[in-house]
Amino acid sequence: MANDGFDFSPGAQIPLQGSAGQAVATNALASAAYRDSPVEEILKANNEWHKSQVKEGDSKLFKSAYFKPNLGEAFSRAVQERMLGGDRKALIQSFGTDPQTVVEHCLSATGLRKARDTRLTLVTVFCGFLFLPGLLLWMLAFRLRDALNKSKDTAFRALGGILLAVVGIGALVLLIKLPVTGLPALYLRGMIIAPVIGWVLAKRIAETSAKDMRSRWEGLLSGAGVIARIPDSVPKNPNETAREALRQGLEKLSAEQQSNSVFYAGPKGVLGMGTRWGSWQLAENLVSKDPAKEIHQFRSWDLIRVIHDQLKMLERGPLNTGGFPTPSVKHWIVSPVGENADSVSRPDGEDVATFQVKPHEIQRICNHQQFGSGDRHYLGVQFTLWDGQLVITMMITVTVLHETLRIEVTGHALGPVHGLFLTKPEAETKTVKKAVRFWETRKVTLPLVKASEVVRLALRAPLTWYPPVLDYLGGKIVLPEPFGLRHAWAAQPWNHRFMADDALRAAAPVLRAVHSAAIRVLEENGVDTERFDNRSMVLSGLVQDPAPKKADVYDA
Repeated sequence: MANDGFDFSPGAQIPLQGSAGQAVATNALASAAYRDSPVEEILKANNEWHKSQVKEGDSKLFKSAYFKPNLGEAFSRAVQERMLGGDRKALIQSFGTDPQTVVEHCLSATGLRKARDTRLTLVTVFCGFLFLPGLLLWMLAFRLRDALNKSKDTAFRALGGILLAVVGIGALVLLIKLPVTGLPALYLRGMIIAPVIGWVLAKRIAETSAKDMRSRWEGLLSGAGVIARIPDSVPKNPNETAREALRQGLEKLSAEQQSNSVFYAGPKGVLGMGTRWGSWQLAENLVSKDPAKEIHQFRSWDLIRVIHDQLKMLERGPLNTGGFPTPSVKHWIVSPVGENADSVSRPDGEDVATFQVKPHEIQRICNHQQFGSGDRHYLGVQFTLWDGQLVITMMITVTVLHETLRIEVTGHALGPVHGLFLTKPEAETKTVKKAVRFWETRKVTLPLVKASEVVRLALRAPLTWYPPVLDYLGGKIVLPEPFGLRHAWAAQPWNHRFMADDALRAAAPVLRAVHSAAIRVLEENGVDTERFDNRSMVLSGLVQDPAPKKADVYDA
């Protein structure tokens, strides 16, 4: 197969950090790998078409909040498994971002957590499992305290603190005076004190890790240039099959990102490019300029090539006013999929190499597949703006049916990454009354890592060597399908005034460039262009309609 079992790179590569013009969106998504927020926060980032889910653990016997992952743990696991899995489904391109950088940060965060969990495992084994009865008693006390703290009754919440204090005093009394002597006495004292020592050590390890994770989280959003460290992606000898598989997985991810095939999912628009908000069509009969002569024969591809060259010139203008950045002009092969399709399949065969449909096949589709079943050809001009937060794509298709030439231009807009991914870490605080001037209040900064979080990390640590066990016990994030990092968590651009303006302003210049190129080709081939000129002027007026429309929903 053209896309499977093929090494897409010349050899081991050093991963690059981000891509020019895409830093904000890329870093925002990458920051999720380091977050310690509740896993349910991901649900806030769901959009109209793509919804993530939080699946609870399947275990009934060991169902406990202590096995539940946080957002960073679940996000890293889900993204790695989906984007680097050996038999994974096809991915949707992440326009405006560098998906490899996001995956590398997920791998880096996972590596940091594994190093932390290795230390926590040693603590749990020597201070917990060797003194298991004491560990279970302390865990029971904490669980009772947590259950009472969730009560709405103030008395019950106060009882939780009292209960823990009583257990602590009782343990201290037993530590001083035990009813037995000898070796049993030493073990009983170990049962009492070892879990406490282990908890103190685990707390220090957890706090050090949390500070490191939060500094990376904030550094990514502040543009500090946080580097993802994944030494496992560079094999040192031919026998390191796991590292080689990881390297090839990252290279395959980059190759698929550059694929020239996309999918049209009905009202969802072109997956990865956003919904279609506008459509303009120029359709007139091909009539010879000289009635005594026939028009010169030409094909759709001849017209598309000239339009392609004209669109390449969009960055140039008569005035030095900034204007368009350098656009990406590309030939796309568009495949139709159902609105609720849960997977897509990329073109394959001898006409496809490393996810790229070959030029001769693109030309054939452009000229011959214009009606009926099969993939279609579109010429796309794409602008990546606002550091990857806004992706504007104008798609052009040319069809000739009988004597009618139709040139259609459609506008697609992919909005910014959801605001959830742009939030920086904040210290948790609570408001309390002052001791003396009790009528006044003050804010108190809570510990970075709570006692319950230390227990959670210590219990999960020995199980991290086999992640499916943690998925079974604590649950995971289920990503929306068909999955692409960028469009899965994109917001609408119309809520941002300047982004909406940019999308609307791009339409008129692109439309006029397409029409001028098309009319020039028609004139060169002896076609009467008077009606095309008139229609083009009408469309130039219509394109100035200030409101974006959901063209695929037909509610305009």
